[in-house]
Order: sequence, then C-alpha cells, then structure tokens
Amino acid sequence: IQVALKRMLNFNAPPLKNAAAEPVWKVLIYDRFGQDIISPLLSVKELRDMGITLHLLLHSDRDPIPDVPAVYFVMPTEENIDRICQDLRNQLYESYYLNFISAISRSKLEDIASAALAANAVTQVTKVYDQYLNFITLEDDMFTLCHQNKELISYHAINRADIQDTEMEAIMDTVVDSLFCFFVTLGAVPIIRCPRGNAAEMVAVKLDKKLRENLRDARNSLFTGDNMAAGQFSFQRPLFVLVDRNVDMATPLHHTWTYQALIHDVLDLQLNRVVMEEGAGADPSPTGARPKKKIRKTYDLTAADKFWQKHKGSPFPEVAESVQEELDSYRAQEDEVKHLKSIMGLEGEDDGAISMLSDNTAKLTSAVSSLPELLEKKRLIDLHTNVATAVLDHIKSRKLDVYFEYEEKLMSKSTLDKSLLDIISDPDAGTPEDKMRLFLIYYITAQQAPSEVSDLEQYKTALLDAGCDLSPLNYIKQWKAFTKMAATPANYGNSGVKPMGLFSRVMNSGSQFVMEGVKNLVLKQHNLPVTRILDNLMEMKSNPETDDYRYFDPKMLRGSERYHAIVFVVGGGNYIEYQNLVDYAKVGPLLRSHRADAELTQKLTQRGHRADTELTQT
Repeated sequence: IQVALKRMLNFNAPPLKNAAAEPVWKVLIYDRFGQDIISPLLSVKELRDMGITLHLLLHSDRDPIPDVPAVYFVMPTEENIDRICQDLRNQLYESYYLNFISAISRSKLEDIASAALAANAVTQVTKVYDQYLNFITLEDDMFTLCHQNKELISYHAINRADIQDTEMEAIMDTVVDSLFCFFVTLGAVPIIRCPRGNAAEMVAVKLDKKLRENLRDARNSLFTGDNMAAGQFSFQRPLFVLVDRNVDMATPLHHTWTYQALIHDVLDLQLNRVVMEEGAGADPSPTGARPKKKIRKTYDLTAADKFWQKHKGSPFPEVAESVQEELDSYRAQEDEVKHLKSIMGLEGEDDGAISMLSDNTAKLTSAVSSLPELLEKKRLIDLHTNVATAVLDHIKSRKLDVYFEYEEKLMSKSTLDKSLLDIISDPDAGTPEDKMRLFLIYYITAQQAPSEVSDLEQYKTALLDAGCDLSPLNYIKQWKAFTKMAATPANYGNSGVKPMGLFSRVMNSGSQFVMEGVKNLVLKQHNLPVTRILDNLMEMKSNPETDDYRYFDPKMLRGSERYHAIVFVVGGGNYIEYQNLVDYAKVGPLLRSHRADAELTQKLTQRGHRADTELTQT
C-alpha cells in the first residue's frame, strides 16, 4: 500500500528513481478516511520529500493556490463529491488529480463532469483514479478495515438483537468493499475458506461474488495485465481464512503481557500513535494554587524504530530490561564524548593530553560525526522510557500481572492458587472493568458454568459491590446458550505462564524501572483458536473445528462448490479403489452429471479390464 500511495502522490506515475531530482511541488487534499490510511505509513518528512508542501482536510477552510496542482485522496461520498465540485467552481488549484479510496459510481462521476463543465475547468481535471485503498496498514503484515466510523462494522453492530436485514446487508457490503480493495492492492485472487451459518459466511459469499464479477470481464479485470504488477505475491494464490469473532470470545477480554498489546490495552494507541497526558511537574501544587496543566505528549511507533520492531511482541519485563540496557549503553557513549572533550580542553596544561592529541582528535571527530545517530537513539530511548513507565504504572496500580497469570491459568485449565472471589473482592486489584473481564473469561472457559441459584448470585453480588455493570455478563450468558458453548468450550491449549526469578538488571536500585512487586512472567508458546483454525486449513488436517468450512474459488467459472478431480495411481490401480472413488463422488464434490459419470465409468472399466489382463499376464 505504501508503494501505491507514493505512486498516487507522484501523479499516478512510478516514483522518480533519481533521488536528487527535484519533485513537482503540490498540495494533498484528503478526508478523514484518507488521513487515516496515509498517517501510519508516511511521515510529514516523507510527504515533503515527494513534493507535498501542504496537506489539508477536504472540508477545512482552504485558500486558493491557483498555480499549484492538487492531489485529492478521498472517499466517493455525496458530501465529498459536492465539496470537490465547489473547489472546481472556486478555481482553487491549477490542476486536479482526483483519487478515490473506493470505486466511484458512474452517477457521481457524472456530477463531477457536470461541475467541471459548468466551471469551465474540464482541462484542469487531469486524472481521475479509483485507488482501491480502502483499508489501513498498521504493520507490514497487519491491516484493519477502517478507523473512522469503525463502530458501524464493530462486533456490537453486527450482533445487535434488533438489527434489521437492510442494516446487516449494508455492514457486510462495507466489509466486502474493503476486503476487495485489499486483494486488488495485493494483486491476487484468493481461495476463500469460512465457517457456516454466521457473519463470516455472509462476507465470504459476497466477496466471492464481487471477485467473480470482476474476473468475468477479462479486458477490465483488476487482476490482469498491469494491475497484477502491484501484487507482490501475484504468482501464488493466497488462502483467505474468514473467521467469525464468536469462535473465540475469551482472547479479546484477556489481559495481556506483551508490549504492543499492553500499550493498546492500557494507553491511548490509535493508528500507531500513542497519546499520553503527563503532569507539568512531580511536586504537588501548593494549597490554593491552580493545578498544574497536564501536558499531552504524542509518540509515533513506526517501522523505522528498531527497538519497537524487535520488542513489540516481547513480554513486558523483558522490554523494561532492554530499555534499561539501551539507556546504559547511551550513557556510556555520552560519557565517552564528554571525556574526549575534557581531554581536548587540557591543551598546554597537560603534556600527556598533548601527546594524545592527534589520537583523540580522530576519536572526537568520529564521535561528533555519529552525533545525529546518537541523538536519534536518545529520542527513541526517551520515547520507550516514557511509554514503558506509563504502562508499568498501570500494571502496578491495577495488578495486571495478577490478572494475566490468573486468566492464563483459567484458559489452560491449570490449577488455581487463589479464589476468583478474592480477586473480585480485593479493592486494590484493578478497575471494575478488569474484574468483569476476568469473570467473563472464567464464565466462557468453564467446563460447567456456575449454577444460577447459588454460585452465580454470589459472584454477581461481589461484582456489583466492586462497581461493575452486569450487562456484559447478561449478554455472554445469552451468547453461550445460543452457541451451545457450554458443552464444547474453545480449547486454548496447555499454555500457562512460568514465573521467573528476580530480574537481572531491572531490580537494581539505579534502574529507571522499579519492578518490585511485579511478577516476572514468561509466556509459553501455544496456538489460540484462530491460529489453530489456520493451521488445520493450511496443513489440511482433519479436525471438527474446520471440517465443515466452506470453500470458495472465485476463479472457477461457476459459483458451485463442486470440483473435477483426476486420480492416477503410479504402479497400477484396481477396481476396489475405483468403486470407492465412485461411492465418494456420489456424496462428495466430484459428481457432475449422470452422463459424465457414465462416460468415466465406461473408460475406466475398459482400461481396468485391460490392466487386469496385463497384470495377469505379467
């Protein structure tokens, strides 16, 4: 997607290979959707390097810049089209390169054409493109559908009891449009697998249809010719596994222990950007004085940050230790520069210093030349020190290590060393939401749910006393009854956690992170339900979880789930195997028509007799 964006910003031509060449200066106009797609991928500096002097929201007050081209990157909504038409009438820019995040309809395209004609600006509308970029890439190997209006396609929106058929259709169409854009950008037609009887199946059916319709028109298909060049993996067909959230409700509620997931859980992480509030000072304000103003700090967690790339999936204690090591390493380098400077400043006073002058000049020159790199290292250390400290504050104040360990034991059916009621009743252990999350995991994963009469009422009373809202429990009770999960709870594997000994460095008194009272828990590798489903499908394992999954191949001419198959046995087949295949075909996907079966039987019988004769002679 980053390559596609850079191409778009270069007027839909390949970016210049000559880095020294001066870019064409231009303005970028985007809506909130476009802003969310671009911001995790391209920094302000990168935009400037590509000639973007200004980047402005479509619906903001914009002054005319009549001698500069404008690149638009917006959703083709009615409101956005009206504003583009208004820009044309107001003659805001020299030329217009209109890029739509999703495909624009013919009627809306005609509206733009009419406005351009009325404004005498037809020649100024230089290019109009459907970019098919309606998804957000957060990592090289992770994407999400949308950030703006994300609640419209959320779990809650899809599973509302009062949802209308038309609303569900609209949600499914929104999801499918984004997934279609993803595969167009990837440049590959997937093979789709999904479970039956839920929202995932609805998405699969609609996506298969949309892909099939596009492939039908060979001349205009987005998966042929030049369009395939965008696909990094166009030479292979990806398996696209669609899973419904209801397959595993415990994992989203689970308190986590890895750096990236913890930041997302306890801090405000949106589109790879953390926003934190920090006090202006550590000292409390004097009595009667105005409270000190909170300072909002923003940190970008990007692919260029090597520490982040290495440690985002690490357990938090390991991250804290690594930050401390990075800080010590930086201080050692800083001290070396200071030492060299002090030696250089002793000229004329110390013979020893003079004799070492030429040596140290070279060292100091080297140190100064690496100063920008050193400053960038310091910036990243400060970033992770501040973020990790904020995470540590949450862990300590809410006892998140205790929650994580207890939930891991619940999910892996391990022996519990503490009563669930004790944690819920402990006023110092977490927020009401933490307590509710813990109890819901217990309720979901329990082989046998607590009885309504005695046990559940006791838990309810404790949760209410802790300030919890019981509506999530009421929903999960209905969900569990509906999905019959009580009989077959999801298997989370034998994971558990392993407590380690004292921290080697982080427990030192000189450490930035005082981890006293926090458990040093190490994760054991295990597959969660979604990973296990993927493994079954990729490795073609027979498993009750996936044996009933539907199979879609949009490249097939017909939308059927039946396939032709040819079986050949090197070394000679036999009639017993043949009959077994015929029996299988009667109930499986190989049976096509009575005539085809008759022809196949006749041919195989003739060849079979011949093979039998030859075998007898041999």
